[in-house]
Amino acid sequence: MRKIVATISLTLDGVMQAPGQADEDPRGGFQHGGWARAYNDPVMMKAMGEGMSQGGPLLFGRRTYENFAAVWPGRKDNPFTEVLDNAQKYVASRTLREPLPWRNSTLLSGDAAETVARLKEEPGKDIVVLGSGDLLQTLMRHRLVDRYVLLIHPLALGRGRRLFNDDAPASVLRLLNSVTTSTGVIIATYQPS
Repeated sequence: MRKIVATISLTLDGVMQAPGQADEDPRGGFQHGGWARAYNDPVMMKAMGEGMSQGGPLLFGRRTYENFAAVWPGRKDNPFTEVLDNAQKYVASRTLREPLPWRNSTLLSGDAAETVARLKEEPGKDIVVLGSGDLLQTLMRHRLVDRYVLLIHPLALGRGRRLFNDDAPASVLRLLNSVTTSTGVIIATYQPS
């Protein structure tokens, strides 16, 4: 059985909203978009590269898929574009319609939790969720996340969408591994107990 691995950038106070770009996700008046960019360093790039080199499929919610599809295809200035372009991408959305614009993208139909549970049962490599906060909340409520790779940034924003919000189920996590970057980001891998 495949595992669902959530790879998430978040702040010390648990905010995961809009780490990559200023205009990525302004919902709720969020004005701190792009907060994670200043913390990239070779240690983080190596850790992310190792995770992406596993070659498994990616799982996105609509908003994150649209953001990634607008930025990543065809870029030449990084080591991740080829992996992202070539990976099988599953997209959970009630509003998108096929064909999806980014190659190797498949729209998941029906209830997201049920569909992802079926995907887990198929043979193959682990499925990585990048960002996708709303989808991740659904997967967490249904206890479908098998591992969390949390890139915990040394800042607190005070507001914004959080990974473990008020609706998140109580969980006990076991630390499997941790690495600290030169910019103070802790990359911690946890498994639900």
